[in-house]
Amino acid sequence: MPRIARVEPLTTARALRGPFDYLAVDGIGVGALLRVPFGHREVTGVVVDLRDHTQVPEEKLVAPRRVLPQSLPPALVDLAYWMAREYCSTFARAVGLMLPPSRAREKTALWAEPVAGAEGRLTDAQRELLASLPRLAGPDLAALRRLERRGFVTLAPRAQRRAPTHVAVGARRPAPRLTADQEAALAAIAAAAPDERLLLHGVTGSGKTEVYLRAVGACLERGEGAIVLVPEIALTPQIVSRFVERFGDTVAVLHSALSDGERHDEWLRLRRGEARVCVGPRSAVFAPIDRLGLIVIDEEHDSSYKHEGDPRYDARLVAEQRGCLVVAGSATPRPESWHAMRRIEMARRVDGQRLPPVEIVDMREQRAALHPRTYAALLDAPKSIVLLNRRGWSNFLTCRTCGRAWECPNCDVTLVLHRAGGYLACHHCGHRERVPDRCPDCGSVSVARHGAGTERLSEELAAAGLRTLRLDADVGRAGAVLAEFEAADRAVLVGTQVVAKGHDFPDVTLGVVLDADATLRFPDFRAEERTFALIAQLAGRAGRGPGGGRVLVQTTDPDAAAIRAAARHDAEGFVAGELRRREALRYPPFSTLIRVVCSSERPGAALEVATAVHARLPAALGPAPLFRLRGRERAQVVVKAADRAHAVAAVDEAVRAEHRRGVSISVDVDPQ
Repeated sequence: MPRIARVEPLTTARALRGPFDYLAVDGIGVGALLRVPFGHREVTGVVVDLRDHTQVPEEKLVAPRRVLPQSLPPALVDLAYWMAREYCSTFARAVGLMLPPSRAREKTALWAEPVAGAEGRLTDAQRELLASLPRLAGPDLAALRRLERRGFVTLAPRAQRRAPTHVAVGARRPAPRLTADQEAALAAIAAAAPDERLLLHGVTGSGKTEVYLRAVGACLERGEGAIVLVPEIALTPQIVSRFVERFGDTVAVLHSALSDGERHDEWLRLRRGEARVCVGPRSAVFAPIDRLGLIVIDEEHDSSYKHEGDPRYDARLVAEQRGCLVVAGSATPRPESWHAMRRIEMARRVDGQRLPPVEIVDMREQRAALHPRTYAALLDAPKSIVLLNRRGWSNFLTCRTCGRAWECPNCDVTLVLHRAGGYLACHHCGHRERVPDRCPDCGSVSVARHGAGTERLSEELAAAGLRTLRLDADVGRAGAVLAEFEAADRAVLVGTQVVAKGHDFPDVTLGVVLDADATLRFPDFRAEERTFALIAQLAGRAGRGPGGGRVLVQTTDPDAAAIRAAARHDAEGFVAGELRRREALRYPPFSTLIRVVCSSERPGAALEVATAVHARLPAALGPAPLFRLRGRERAQVVVKAADRAHAVAAVDEAVRAEHRRGVSISVDVDPQ
């Protein structure tokens, strides 16, 4: 009776339905990676099941070509199947997110080991070299080879770890004495069921990170592993530093900015159990940790936990499928989390300081980017953080004579001026062109620049004599910028929403939000939620030290409910009102939204396919054309449903039925 290995080939074909049967070889289990013949080629596959087969003769089964050294925990195989179903994707695309880089291999170096009891005549230099062993052979290889021939040492390859480097931000600190709120939170976590979901609702500065550290420490003491998810690893170096400082080499870091070799080695340390804690952004939710006891989701409100590729997974929901306790923390939780999770409240800052007062600055009569009151406050404050959620110098350019606007040739959007680099850029597709000196349509040299971005604001503040640092997607090196800001005696940190993400600088006494109502103008049911979170998070960066602080919020809509609630630091009142509104309108968490986007370079093709998909989903909204992106026309269909499982299955069936050459179809369950 042959033993069958059921294998899912890792191909991108959406129509391919596995698994396929191969002859099982000794020593493999569920999760093993194999190289198998598949048609006229050889591909990598994952073993998803092993069974005896009574109907197929052994000689008719094809054997795998080789067994690869890596393997996945069986629990991740099950998770990949769940993701394929939940996000209308394929097993291969889901499991591909869980594997180490395919091109990376373990790095080895030649090491010398002394041979015990070896005797002989040695020179002083040879005795000194021998006394320094074991060591990396390196430049002493020739001398060590001579000692090897005489039987004094053994030279052998040894795995060499490619360790990520971390930018240390924040002073080293001993484990502090816990506040009453922190002790209560840890007691609630310790008493929770092994697979429960908890929401740690703590005001900014309440000490949530210390609660995470203690909870992970308790997890390690039980012999279990933990995952700590953070929004963006480059923007939150402080929390990485805290975990590495507390747990040392037990911590592995996984994120896309690592080299393939570094990611491979960190993944392998987790798989072997050499590291038991993984810190990273959303992809770290797939860390191959056995006996996983806890997943922490820091700043759980952050939209970066949603993946934009296929499958468009939400790391917050994936975490709940890993069969362990989940603790999600935020000062501004999502209504979905508030509605579904048991809450733990941490209402006071660890230093006893009150949250900083928030002043709403009415900009309806102002034309300058900064109100005089804001400008004076910036000149007076030793350290400030200013949030303006627009990159570049100006939003767009127009010709004053003929009205021409400079637009992207690939997308239906205007180009943004980046004056320091001397170019106009599209923030969607990356197209660039030089700054015009005249209008190509009418020849006029009168070109108007509209709006202000972080580049312009930082230059204007620097011209006023303020030391200004900028943090946005155009600058990069976020860790170095934050370290420089921390070390400065006086400085202003200007940036997009990244400046509001979890930074802890006790000497910041002023926070400023410019154009606070910009997000309210988006046609999105989450616009109020995002506006509230952005203001409240930035407000939390100020007044953490003994000097206290204040926050100024500039807006042309000073009566907006989200802005008023953020000024009162009233997360509970805001979320309660938001949940009432969403229940009345049947928006999440009281329904499920699914977005199907069709795109094509061929005119009319995207709308044609979207129309056909809509015909199979009569209750859906659409089809609706969208703005052109990266040279492709797009059209979408939106499904709103009370029965999530039924809706996902119906969309998946409709998309598979309308698959056509030259048209890409993207399915986004829970679009953000």
